[in-house]
Amino acid sequence: MSHLELQRRGILCAVSGPSGSGKTTLCRRFSEEDSSAVYATSATTRALREGEKDGEDYFFLSREDFESRATRGEFLEYAEVHGNLYGTLKSEVLTHINAGRDVLMDIDVQGAALIRKNPDPAIAEALVDIFILLPGEEELLNRLAVRGTETDDQVELRLQNAREEMRHWSDYHYTVISADKETDFASFSAIIAGERCRSTRLAPSKETVAKHSELGL
Repeated sequence: MSHLELQRRGILCAVSGPSGSGKTTLCRRFSEEDSSAVYATSATTRALREGEKDGEDYFFLSREDFESRATRGEFLEYAEVHGNLYGTLKSEVLTHINAGRDVLMDIDVQGAALIRKNPDPAIAEALVDIFILLPGEEELLNRLAVRGTETDDQVELRLQNAREEMRHWSDYHYTVISADKETDFASFSAIIAGERCRSTRLAPSKETVAKHSELGL
């Protein structure tokens, strides 16, 4: 069988890191620059805001629908934030993965842990988790200070949360020690490039399977 008859299954790339680590920027930039990757669209119970589009910015669901889907195990992970529910639909992720597209999502350490525990073997096979680790607390303080959007109390809360999050870096397959935007992006891209080359991600294309079925092979 030639390599032209093989199709790659997509990757589920879960990226975590403390505030200021740049995890969201990495995911969004990669998905914008690589046509084989998409940034995960979450579902939420919050109201649609002006300028937002259902299915593009979020999947907007009623609380009843969201909770019903959660009971049926349709979410990879979900959580309640400021009175609204947010989560990632497994069906949305699998649709992309089965089509050979990589799904990128920035997620907290609790959400990443839930994805690792998901019983679906297709999720386990696709999962690549990456932690963006800041080199020290001084750098974390610098990045939070640069934002200039939070009060001192908010910065202190983010700092406390970041300390807790950074304790989990060893739970991840990969850890990128953050340097600067371009270096981080190069490291991030290299991880995905390597994961795309795994033999276990290749399988006969649908066309090949259909052709062999017709021939009785």
